[in-house]
Amino acid sequence: MATWSGRAVMNLIFLVLLVATFVYASTFGGAPERIGAALYAAACLLTFVVASALPYRFHAVEIGIFVIDLLLFGAFVALALRAKRYWPLWVSALLGIGVLGHLAMMLRPQVVAWAYAAMLSIWSYPILILVCLGTLAHRGRMIRDGADPSWTRSSGR
Repeated sequence: MATWSGRAVMNLIFLVLLVATFVYASTFGGAPERIGAALYAAACLLTFVVASALPYRFHAVEIGIFVIDLLLFGAFVALALRAKRYWPLWVSALLGIGVLGHLAMMLRPQVVAWAYAAMLSIWSYPILILVCLGTLAHRGRMIRDGADPSWTRSSGR
């Protein structure tokens, strides 16, 4: 019988929560919730693909993860500007902190690997919570008002 490392268990827990959040937002969310959940799920899965091998992970700037994080940050800023919701703005702020973590590592490459890894990953669970809370709020508005406009008037939709 194989034993699971703490990292493998945490990755599995996160993956289960990511899938649950994606399914919840896709099923019950409005367009911003569905788009945000899809963007975040895709970025998380791509991050697992592009990350360096374990012995070397986070000992230098993870360029592949940096590019994914930067693109995801830009996508969430665009979503926050167009959506008639507050939660994408909060997610954008958390993602921005992660991008700053990459920039800090570029400026100070002697940063301890675990600190760099923590700076990038600590926001993952709060982001899942924000997507779920945004979906829950959307459902509440739908029940209460019968409608919940997804986009601001200035977005042209």
